[in-house]
Amino acid sequence: MGAIAEGRRLMERRSLRSTTSTIDIYIKLAQYPILADQIRERMRQEIFKRGIIDEHTFEEEVEQLALESQRREGVHDPFASEPPNIWHRRKARIRAFHTDFYFGYNLPTDLFEEIIQQVLSQQPEHTESPELAFNPEIAPWSLLFKQGEIYENLPAEERERVSHHLEEIKVVLIKSMISDQLPYIGVAKRVFTMADLRHIYEHRIGDGKIGGKAAGMLLAWKILQRCDPDVSEKVTIPESYYLGTDMLYEFHRLNNLERFMNQKYRPLDEIRSEYPKIVEAHLQGRFPKGIVSQLRDLLRETGTRPLIVRSSSLLEDNFGHAFAGKYQSHFCPNQGSEEENLQALLDAIRRIYASALNPDALLYRKRHNLIDYDERMAVLIQPVTGHRYGRYFFPTVAGVGFSRNPFRWNPKIRREDGFLRLVWGMGTRAVDRVSDDYPRMIALSHPHLRPETTAQAIRQYAQYYADVIDLQSNRLRTVSVREIMDLDYPYLRYIASELKEDYVQEVLSTAGLESTDDLVITFDRLVKDRNFTRLMRSVLDALQEAYETPVDIEFTVEIDPDYPYCDYTLNVLQCRPLSERISGEAISIPADLPQNEVLFRSYDLIPDGKVKGVRYIIFVHPLQYRSLNDNSARLEIGRAIGRLNKILEDETFVIMGPGRWGSANLDLGVRIGYADIFNTKALIEMAVAGASGVPELSYGTHFFQDLVEGGIYSLPLHLEQPRSYFNWDFFESAPNALARLCPPNAALADTLKVIDIAAIAPEKRLTILMDGSQDETVGFLQKGKWRGPKKKASLSTF
Repeated sequence: MGAIAEGRRLMERRSLRSTTSTIDIYIKLAQYPILADQIRERMRQEIFKRGIIDEHTFEEEVEQLALESQRREGVHDPFASEPPNIWHRRKARIRAFHTDFYFGYNLPTDLFEEIIQQVLSQQPEHTESPELAFNPEIAPWSLLFKQGEIYENLPAEERERVSHHLEEIKVVLIKSMISDQLPYIGVAKRVFTMADLRHIYEHRIGDGKIGGKAAGMLLAWKILQRCDPDVSEKVTIPESYYLGTDMLYEFHRLNNLERFMNQKYRPLDEIRSEYPKIVEAHLQGRFPKGIVSQLRDLLRETGTRPLIVRSSSLLEDNFGHAFAGKYQSHFCPNQGSEEENLQALLDAIRRIYASALNPDALLYRKRHNLIDYDERMAVLIQPVTGHRYGRYFFPTVAGVGFSRNPFRWNPKIRREDGFLRLVWGMGTRAVDRVSDDYPRMIALSHPHLRPETTAQAIRQYAQYYADVIDLQSNRLRTVSVREIMDLDYPYLRYIASELKEDYVQEVLSTAGLESTDDLVITFDRLVKDRNFTRLMRSVLDALQEAYETPVDIEFTVEIDPDYPYCDYTLNVLQCRPLSERISGEAISIPADLPQNEVLFRSYDLIPDGKVKGVRYIIFVHPLQYRSLNDNSARLEIGRAIGRLNKILEDETFVIMGPGRWGSANLDLGVRIGYADIFNTKALIEMAVAGASGVPELSYGTHFFQDLVEGGIYSLPLHLEQPRSYFNWDFFESAPNALARLCPPNAALADTLKVIDIAAIAPEKRLTILMDGSQDETVGFLQKGKWRGPKKKASLSTF
């Protein structure tokens, strides 16, 4: 630093009136915000050419000055405390000021003005077909936007000659502002215009990218805007604001939260135990005043409309890795005072930042070899789509859609036509496993074909609760459908049917209904309308074609009943590539399997695939589980399965048990998360009670997406169906290895059993064949050259 100081003293003693003062240069360049970087580049060329300082020494001084500025700003460990992008931005600003300093003290005003005029004269005219005169990778965004807009405004023939330059500018902006994932960029550069990219830029708060969830939604919308008017004019997305990914680093730095960033390298048990502290620390955090001011302006602009604050991490909704449900989203009803609404918004952002370190997300990253990736979190802020009815706010229809349907409950169903799950109210009940509540499952090839076949089954597998925003209490609530739905609800006949004693009747008019009539949500009128099903198929087909892979979307639908034939507006909230398990061979189930070797058979909702060499079966006895009156015992079964998942991680095993696994309702099934079962090869959900018909299982939920991406088959076993088979004798008489493998849970042996097939028949293992074309699966014992029993560790080893 001595050389720099000495240079400054020498120049301060000079009294050259022909030179330009540094402050004059700074003020003058402020008039050229787009061209300032080019002008300063020419200024440095003159400085180096005239021998005032060489380029290497100049850059050394810039780095030293940048380090000094870090210390002044409280960054005392520069290599650990400041992200690379902030460091590069710091150096760029120092470099600009240092350029002004050297030029101002050494070179005349006339030369400065001449450089400005030279740069101005080199700017392309709108009427010409310009060549790219700068490197887009290092150019300021302002220059990229200006140049890209010039290219796009050229006549078609001239625009074609510079299309490669325009494409490069778009790619640089997409990588810098939206996503650096190459499969995404490959699609996005073809559909985004410069106006689209500028709109994103103008709605961004803070620096960094807008994240994967926002990126997927925007890309889907642009793809659909290129479709025929029958689609493009009926599809929209909510008004959106984006809190950039770099704000996470700034939030951590401002609140000394960097100590938590190594959580991803800790053991899972430590991650789980530390997470509540991480959430609390984040909730105490403060934001930069400038960001708070911009968020306050956002709230003033959106008024009293309810908001949803959604995670949008860099990897979310990516090709091959959806991160479905791994991070948090929060509703802000926005009905309080300005300060109350602001605090609710800030708390929602804080919780989303904390969720970047939640155990499920970090485990997911480990399982998919993404743990070393710099997974920064952006935040997407949107008004909630929907309308007010009484004291509640909610969309008419919400759901998820899939361009390919891997499950069929009827041979007529075509997988390639797609699949929907519809709910009334917020779409949370379509993507999460909830209590005794069921979305409507729709195969778009044959929308009228229900999985349920009787009025009793339709009643059982229907939606009885809705998630809504209560505007009076200023919170998200789950309320009974009967609490909201009445005969005055304007969309009643589109979503509900009248349930008679032994049949379901469509509501043609509310005039003939009584308040005591038994209504059930079916969406029958909606799904029978070809305008609706055609729109959904067209949207899913267009997105799959553009993505070149199956996709799934989250959406809401608004109904216009005054339109002559009823019209619909589809609001796309999310779009991501759909993880698919693709089998390399056709599966055929042998017809001559010995009956005494078969452990189970099941039909309907069967994927394609096979699992071989299964040594262990973790089995939760359905009847014993139902007899448990103590919820703490049921919860302990889920915890014990999580321990077994770790103990058996080097073995091939499957899990079987009653009901809807992963549900929050312990009466419906075992409460587990993906982290408790990620080493299993298959999860077999046993339906052992209830009315006839096929119950809605996990397909389409975030839980199901986890299973697919983890290579875990999800299978239904409907024991009450006449064709289904379950070998009760085998499962009840087989020795229980639970006490040997997991001694602390030996007391659960009446309900939880671990069957070691090698201990019963050393030469045999369980094979599961799944024939999706025939909707049939079979599990049977098969002889083979299996390795001998391995020496297994027990829980005490860990």
